[in-house]
Amino acid sequence: MRDAIDDLTFGYMNVTRDDVVAMHEATLKIMGEFGVRVAGDEAQELYREAGCAVDAETDMIKFPAAVVEDAIESAPTVFSMYGRDPDYEVVAGGRNVIFTNFSAGVEIDDPYTGERRATTLEDLRSVVRFLDGLPYVDRLTLPVIATDAPAEIKELYEAEALFSNTTKHFAHDADGREKTRLVFKMAAEVAGGYDKLRERPIISGGCCPTSPLEITSDGGEQIIEAARHGLPCNILSMGLCGGTTPVTLAGTILTCNCEVLAGVVLSQLAHKGAPVFYGSSTTIMDMKRMTSPVGAPEHAMIGAAVAAIGKYYGIPTYVGGT
Repeated sequence: MRDAIDDLTFGYMNVTRDDVVAMHEATLKIMGEFGVRVAGDEAQELYREAGCAVDAETDMIKFPAAVVEDAIESAPTVFSMYGRDPDYEVVAGGRNVIFTNFSAGVEIDDPYTGERRATTLEDLRSVVRFLDGLPYVDRLTLPVIATDAPAEIKELYEAEALFSNTTKHFAHDADGREKTRLVFKMAAEVAGGYDKLRERPIISGGCCPTSPLEITSDGGEQIIEAARHGLPCNILSMGLCGGTTPVTLAGTILTCNCEVLAGVVLSQLAHKGAPVFYGSSTTIMDMKRMTSPVGAPEHAMIGAAVAAIGKYYGIPTYVGGT
């Protein structure tokens, strides 16, 4: 393991180097002996060609340790993200800290009427313009959902709203291969062509594994398309401690590590050297209210551990809600 950052104590620290090493070894054991479920013919063929054991009936993939560690090694330690503003650039990785907004809100308190209602495309445009003007928001994600846009092409309406209302880099993901390609085609038109987009990525893709231990066919296609277009991809585990992952924090972090690394391997098999985020927006389940509290202390604790693991792997990390 390359140990890209020797000092894991940068920032709030709640795990030791020995903890991280033990977590990695346990992850390799689970991925090698039990596996991760990844659907999709193209993803499974890439895994199979790399030497993974693929069960097409159950979609379970078992990963040799060398395949996982080769993917970690080939993932960039740092990469730049750009925007429509030619002077805009933010660098992910190392000791750089980037701030972004939380994403995918579905309701809003109307600032004019006080009514709580579903978010609309016009809300999205307004919130994006607001975020564009905040100097300490370095990079955007989709802040609210355009619930009034046609469901079949909602992601395209949302992408247009982002392209038209911010000059900053933003992340936006669409379901499956075809919609992802259409969003990236829009990005290429804005950037001046696919070569220009690869040279100066103005958009990132993303995939959220389905805990526990699953990446859907749509998610795998998102990872593959981002990698082949040379665009950053945030592989963001959103396990729910005590709900979709073990009730212990260590068990949850271990589960999420397997999910994210399965996505990292897929990205590197699709295009070696593709930029990826090691992502987590993992929190606990509120057993009384049956909700996922983003502000829970455990969310920050998990985020700190994820940051240490990312530093150990040398992969830029992304944590939400902290």
